[in-house]
Amino acid sequence: MMVIVVENAPPRLRGRLAAWLLEVRAGVFVGDYSARTRTRIWEQVEGAIDNGDAVMIWRAPTDQGYDFATVGKNRRMPVDFDGLKLVAFAPKDEA
Repeated sequence: MMVIVVENAPPRLRGRLAAWLLEVRAGVFVGDYSARTRTRIWEQVEGAIDNGDAVMIWRAPTDQGYDFATVGKNRRMPVDFDGLKLVAFAPKDEA
């Protein structure tokens, strides 16, 4: 299973995501694809996000049971903490 959440995404990107995933709420897309297809979808997000931002979460064989990636300008940034992926907040003036 995978979830992609987009903010300030261009309509063309949201339409592209809607072709592959189910938009359960505004900007929240869910689906269940292989790692290869998930990577291809994420490449589309990275290439078309423009001034927006996005996060993708997927089931993974980690201690947490999931992994995630982000793209775009956002105060929340992933950091590795002894093998766990956590979220750090950047100061407001850097966001």
